Amino acid sequence: MSLLVKAQREGQTIARVTPESACWRYVGFAAYRLGADEVVHVFEPTREVCIVVLTGAVDVETADTKWSSLGSRDSVFEDSAPYAVYLPPGVRTTVRACRDAEVGVASAPAKGAYPARLIEPSTMKRSTRGKGLNTRYVCDILPQTELAESLLVVEVRTPGGHASSYPPHKHDTDNAPHESSLEETYYHRLDPPQGFAFQRVYTDMRDIDESMAVENHDVVMVPRGYHPVVVPYGYESYYLNVMAGGQRVWHFRNDPAHEWIINKEG
Repeated sequence: MSLLVKAQREGQTIARVTPESACWRYVGFAAYRLGADEVVHVFEPTREVCIVVLTGAVDVETADTKWSSLGSRDSVFEDSAPYAVYLPPGVRTTVRACRDAEVGVASAPAKGAYPARLIEPSTMKRSTRGKGLNTRYVCDILPQTELAESLLVVEVRTPGGHASSYPPHKHDTDNAPHESSLEETYYHRLDPPQGFAFQRVYTDMRDIDESMAVENHDVVMVPRGYHPVVVPYGYESYYLNVMAGGQRVWHFRNDPAHEWIINKEG
């Protein structure tokens, strides 16, 4: 099975990954494109959900609450954070576009420990990682410091000619605090949109070793192994990461063959 999920160029559903389609246990993800006044319904009986307003503006309505005109960006490449909504399992939700919009919907198993809430851009931590051609810009949408049962959600912008998720790291072994086991999806966007990036997913034993040319709106599944991204000159990369596993904590291990790069950065 390929780890690359190609985007649908037409229609409301851009890309979709379920635990069944990915042959794993935890992470679900879907991306939708909505014209003005178009609707997508979200309902996960046994899974918590994080709806991320990638571009445009939407109303998000449940039986108890309505959040109106959520959205602050015309492009994911703007230097700003998104709006998001957290939902516990079993909440029937309608997402209606106020204007052309794109939303990402992440899900993972949960029991319903936390109520629905709006996650505002001002509450999200934004930071810069790496140096030189390893520099990228990170926004923590739903990190482990914020309330959720399984989900971790983050977005990253990487300038052209730079590497990201680099040095190569993995999180596929339960060995906290040194490493945690988390499945992951990458939802890729490129600017200009005809661009591409490269992502490799590989393990120490090379039982997984797949290198992919990733185009705008494609999804890469990372069941385990290292997973660096490289962006060609002239194109900027954005990706939305969704992670989940048996424990909601992010500990990673760098590929020892490439860890020297960190010392060089310092």
